[in-house]
Amino acid sequence: MTMQPSTAGTSRIVWPSVITVISAAILIGAEVFGAAFAGGWALAIALGLGDLGAHILQAVMFGIGVLIMIAFIRAAQRIEPFTRRA
Repeated sequence: MTMQPSTAGTSRIVWPSVITVISAAILIGAEVFGAAFAGGWALAIALGLGDLGAHILQAVMFGIGVLIMIAFIRAAQRIEPFTRRA
């Protein structure tokens, strides 16, 4: 009797999909976080909030940017799956 390793339930990483999503996330992340910091600074100046207000607005907008990036990664993973059944 020969023992064959079971391939049921195993997955292979699809590296082209992973690299595509990571590359897009880096590009979009730079834009999102750059806009968050610049937007927080600009809004603080427009509203006359000072340095502390600028830092608070930047932190809030940075948090929104993190949520945007999480949503992007999840949506991209649905379109470009990271794993495939072997």
